[in-house]
Amino acid sequence: MLKIADKTFQSRLLLGTGKYPSFEIQKEAVAKSESEILTFAVRRMNIFEESQPNFLEQLDLSKYTLLPNTAGAKTAEEAVRIAKLAKASGLCDMIKVEVIGCDRSLLPDPVETLKASEMLLEEGFIVLPYTSDDVVLARKLEELGVHAIMPGASPIGSGQGILNPLNLSFIIEQSKVPVIIDAGIGSPSDAALAMELGADGVLLNTAVSAANDPVKMAIAMKTAIEAGRMGYEAGRIAKKDYAIASSPTEGMITT
Repeated sequence: MLKIADKTFQSRLLLGTGKYPSFEIQKEAVAKSESEILTFAVRRMNIFEESQPNFLEQLDLSKYTLLPNTAGAKTAEEAVRIAKLAKASGLCDMIKVEVIGCDRSLLPDPVETLKASEMLLEEGFIVLPYTSDDVVLARKLEELGVHAIMPGASPIGSGQGILNPLNLSFIIEQSKVPVIIDAGIGSPSDAALAMELGADGVLLNTAVSAANDPVKMAIAMKTAIEAGRMGYEAGRIAKKDYAIASSPTEGMITT
């Protein structure tokens, strides 16, 4: 089971809720994914305005843990304000810290991410920071006391998959808190590889919501993550330079 702070989950797929073709498709994709954690941008929702459309109204919230994120924040202070808004609405005390430092690449600002994480920890939040695949930054965030590390596989929404498996494997190896691969996943094979590296979970959005068939892709991602985790736990064979017969040669009948 995936354990984040004092919360436990059967599913290791965290699903974003943006950019679906319709509320109906979104609802079905969420259900078929069997995800238990749903993330959304607080600044893109009118959580206090009853007259505005709200995807939360389409779901049985007793089945899910909500993970608001601070998308749109450019500074630590702005991220903290967004997090407090989400908490005041009664949604959840768990927050994905997202402080973007570059509008073109949408890569996170490491300095502001560290600062925001520290401030939110002091406020009593369960903190899950979105970071680059910087190994040292991941370690410093963990030393602060964050509850999970969320390094990106590649730029947000790019679908490029895992560009730097070595750095991700270093982050996974050193971390004593869950590592959830976040951003850039494009296909089920990307999600499976993330889990085979030893990640504790995968967070994705566009790979499902922008697929030709989001519902079918949600099922594919769920299955890929389960297969990747099982493969990691089973332990793959070592790669070898030469062929090795799969059948023993001892005791073979000679002619």
